[in-house]
Amino acid sequence: MHNRAVDGRERNRALLARQLLLERSPLSPLKAVEHLVGLQAQTPRSPYTALWSRLRSFDPLTLSRLLATRRTVRIALMRSTIHLVSADDALLLRPLTMPIVMKELTAPRWARALVGVDLQRLAVLAREILEAQPHTPKNLGLALSATFPDNEPAALAHAARSLLPLVQVPPRGLWDGAGATTLTTAEHWLGRPLGESSWDAVLVRYLAAFGPATAADAVAWAKVPGMARVLDRLRPQLTVLRDERGRELFDVPQAPRPPASTPAPPRFLPDFDNVLLSHADRSHVFPNAHRAAIQTANGTVPGTLLVDGSVAAAWRVERSGTAAVLRIRQLADIPRSEHDAIRDEGLGLLSLLASDAGSRDVVLA
Repeated sequence: MHNRAVDGRERNRALLARQLLLERSPLSPLKAVEHLVGLQAQTPRSPYTALWSRLRSFDPLTLSRLLATRRTVRIALMRSTIHLVSADDALLLRPLTMPIVMKELTAPRWARALVGVDLQRLAVLAREILEAQPHTPKNLGLALSATFPDNEPAALAHAARSLLPLVQVPPRGLWDGAGATTLTTAEHWLGRPLGESSWDAVLVRYLAAFGPATAADAVAWAKVPGMARVLDRLRPQLTVLRDERGRELFDVPQAPRPPASTPAPPRFLPDFDNVLLSHADRSHVFPNAHRAAIQTANGTVPGTLLVDGSVAAAWRVERSGTAAVLRIRQLADIPRSEHDAIRDEGLGLLSLLASDAGSRDVVLA
């Protein structure tokens, strides 16, 4: 155990190093996805931007092939949100995240709509339907309504999503393809049963990718309670630090903690990037004033730009004919000394997201 205080800038550099954002990593896309314990993936192309910003010579078709060949999948896990994870992690993490996925059914919207439904029977029927043929949520709900005619089809489909480990099958999520959300069970798609794991093992991986972190940070990442007990159990094998406010920070002993003076190049993050969502206190990477300026009431976070390791702008790609413009909205004045590096990084991002454009430009406003 160490008792030295770690300030916000030191935590920032540790987080960036582990998130592969201080310098691009030579890891393969599959190894990177596993190291990061998955990528937030509500928007199908977000994982591609996330890995482009983290990996050397990233080819989006490589990640796309991992989805097509069932080595990665899209599935609801941490925070009950869609993540792109390795096939192995999907089978390990889904049982652990079951409490937060199931908790959705207690919300008034779904609880009222599911009155009278035998959830065990619904799960059996949904599995039979989806393993016979993948269905969209709409069609799954309609199929289930034949057995539960008094209940809203959308609620029946949502219950199936909570009760079963459902993966979104390609072409949804492919770089070179598109499609509606279409579901089957993870066991059927991957040809293997769900695995056995524990939060002990997973929290060590969380710290290796997001630490140093508090118990509250771990809860914010997974939205599953009880992380303080797990970290207490792991305490003998962890490094324990504290922040400026005296809060305990848990860490993996050999994980990188670069000096606060380490340069951090500009990096573009996709919407909902996990680096911005996986701590209770995000001020060391996402200033509270900037969160208020760009985060919507329902928690939507747009694409963001890190400057000197901290969120400094929001971005979007605008298309007009054959032209593509990366428009960057500053949340505070970005030093002019950073502009050239931002432009170079932005043109690289456009080469990924607008490779077919006849002209590309970066506008910092």
